[in-house]
Parts: sequence; C-alpha cells; structure tokens
Amino acid sequence: MLAKDFNEHWWSSADFKANVEKDKSKITDSTSALRIEIARYISTLDQAKAKNSEFSEEIELLASLNVDGVLTTNWDLLLEQIFPGYKVYIGQKELLFSNPQQIGEIYKIHGCSTKPASLVLTDTDYQEFNDRNAYLAAKLITIFVEHPIIFIGYSLSDENVASLLRALSLCVGKDYVEQLRRNLIFLQRPRTGEKDGISDTYLTIDGVQIPLVLVKTNDFRPVYQVLGDVKRKIPARILRYCKEQLYALVASAEPEERLCVMDIDELDKNQDVEFLVGVGVANETNVKQTDEIATVGYAAIEADDLFRDILNEDKRFNPKLVIENVVKRAGKGTKNIPVYKYLRELGINDEEGYKASGLALDKWVRRDLKDFRVKAYQQSWFKLRHLSMAELIKASTVQNASGYIPCLPKEKIDVNLLKEFLLENQDKLYEKGPYQSNFRKLATLYDKLRWGW
Repeated sequence: MLAKDFNEHWWSSADFKANVEKDKSKITDSTSALRIEIARYISTLDQAKAKNSEFSEEIELLASLNVDGVLTTNWDLLLEQIFPGYKVYIGQKELLFSNPQQIGEIYKIHGCSTKPASLVLTDTDYQEFNDRNAYLAAKLITIFVEHPIIFIGYSLSDENVASLLRALSLCVGKDYVEQLRRNLIFLQRPRTGEKDGISDTYLTIDGVQIPLVLVKTNDFRPVYQVLGDVKRKIPARILRYCKEQLYALVASAEPEERLCVMDIDELDKNQDVEFLVGVGVANETNVKQTDEIATVGYAAIEADDLFRDILNEDKRFNPKLVIENVVKRAGKGTKNIPVYKYLRELGINDEEGYKASGLALDKWVRRDLKDFRVKAYQQSWFKLRHLSMAELIKASTVQNASGYIPCLPKEKIDVNLLKEFLLENQDKLYEKGPYQSNFRKLATLYDKLRWGW
C-alpha cells in the first residue's frame, strides 16, 4: 500500500522531477519507485557515519575481525566497506549460479541497495522469499550446522530467524539439536531495566526446543575483542580465493598446466593466476637454518626489527650488513621489506647509484605505487577519491585506511601523516592477523616515499 501511494506521488511531485527523468526507464511496477528512492537514500550511508558515531570503537573492532563470513538482512553497504575483499551474494539467484565457498563471503539475503529490484520490501516480496528460496534456505542451514553463528541485533521472535531455526531443527532432529548450543549465539542490547549477562536458554519452535547462548550487553566491544583473539594468519578473503581455485583445479582435465608458485601478497593483483595450491607461513627458524648468514650478529634481525627501525629510527643498524645479510632472508617470501633507508645510508641516492652498486635487490627496489595497492580496496576507495589523506583516515576504519592510502595519487600522500598513522597502529605490523599484510605494505611504501627515489 505504501509503495502504490508513493508511486503516484513520485510521478507527480516536483520534488522528484529530476529523479523521474533519470530513473523512469527502471520502473517495472508500482513498487519500483519506492525501491529506487530507498536505495538512493541508503547509498548515502557509509562507514564514515558509523565511525563518527557513538559506536566508533565497536565499528573499529568489528572491522578488525577475521570472520569466515557475514549473513545479513540489511540493505546498506557498511559490511562490504568494513570487510573489503569479501565476495558478496545478493539473494538466491546469485548463489544458484555461482560457486560459494562459505569463507570470505557476505550473504545479503534480503537484497542490496545496489540493486533496488532485489529489496525484500513489500508483503509480496516476503511471501515470495518464503516460497521460492528453497536453495537459499538449504545453504543457510548448512552454514548454521558447520559454523558458530553470532546473531547481532535480532530478536528471538524475529520471524526471519525463527523460520531458519525451524528448518534447522527439522533437519537435525530432537536427538541431536542439543549439539547446536554452542553454534547459536544471540547478541542483543538489553531493554531498559535489564542487566547485562550471558545465559543458556531455549527457543521453542513447533514443539522443538532449540538451545542457544544469549548475550545481553550495551557494549559490544568486549565481544568483538574476544572474537579478535581467534587468530588466523591468512586473511579469510585469501582462504576463499584458494578454496575456490583449488575446487576448480581438482575438476580440471589438465591441472598440471595451471599451477604456479607466488608470494601471498601478490594474489590480489595478479590477473593471470587461475589456480593455486599451498599457502602457508614460513617458519622463521627454518629460514635461518636454510640461509647461511655471513655475520652472526645480524642473523637475529628480522623484518619486525627493520619496520621498527624505519618508524622509530633508533636502532643504528649497520646499513651494509642489513643489505647483505637481512633483506634477502627476511624478504624471502615477500616484497614488503624496507630497503631504501639502508641504501640511502650507504650513499645510494638514485637509480644510477643503485645500478652502479651491482646490488641484486630488484624485488624490493623496483616497485611503483600501483604495486602497493590491494585490489579488494580499489573499488570502494573510488567513492572516496575526492578526500584528502587526512579526511580519508578520519572517514574510514583503521583497517580500511591501511588499504585506501596506497590508492591515493602520490601527490596526495602526506609522508609525515603516514608515519604518524603507522606509529599509532604500530602493533598491527607485528601481530599475526588479517590486516598485517596491509600495514607492512604501507610501512614499506613509507620507506620508499621517505628515502626512495
């Protein structure tokens, strides 16, 4: 009823005259106008508004998590912004004709503002959602069984949740439903007068009691901090990429022609890689054992020490020994190793001097600005391209800023501000986690911009 009333207003009101001219070709029925205007309004909401709200710390912590995936009924783009690089599926059709991997993915089951027609909005939409989404329901049940799920902001009486749990209980059966207790966690803000707390409870659906954990708190930060303690050295988006390509490799008739070996940091940028097998983190002890270090005193110096040195400038390392004994070893599996500071201290100040030195450091030296960019961030950065570096940092989560800054043109990168940003978030350079690579790449870029040529 709202959609029909608004449709008449949209076509006749002077307030929407410009929008009518722009979008009239997209009108397919009496609900289209409302969908288009809702989507247009929601497109104005972004992480900057969230970050500048009273929940800014919660947003920062949420963005730092390395979760397998996100399932949402929201239409806005906040989740895509704080989890860049995750594959987004909108509705059932995109799942049907794709190859979801259940890791590094966002499922927008009620549609997305990028596709106004996809919004589950009217009574008819809800009816069709319940009647026609058999595959989606089956996929979600699989996710519920195989992963712990944290419901944020949903009421236990929410019909969308109840319908999924109803189907889940029928599949699992009364005898095994108790095993789901630790997989279903509801996180809610308490009502006025209610106390914070954690409790085991049951939700009764069609005579079946479904066990779950109920967490009530007005401060989600401790919950996100606990989730952040679950460390994974490889980002979920990279794991998804590997899983997807390994599936295709196994199904390939000629797998031996489609294998490659490359640095994990290069996966985002390389357009030619079709399949990949074997991603791991090098054991530093093994690296030391396999590489002969000429100077024993510098055998203990690792990448962390070099990053600390370029930011704090207090180590007083011998640049010759760093170049000869540390860079190649510490950078064996990555390009993200600072080198320009030590070249400068050796008197190598330009390309000619580097060529004349005879040093074989091209892997770490010959890098342009594009090489420091992460593909997953470039599309979302485009909407922020008009911002200065300071404005970009203010409008983004710390994690996103680390990916957005290299997307800026060189003349917009403030080297002093970059150093300040890295010093404020220096711990992220050394702690294993999904964004460590971003920050190391950014610190290496700082080394190039500060001391490079």
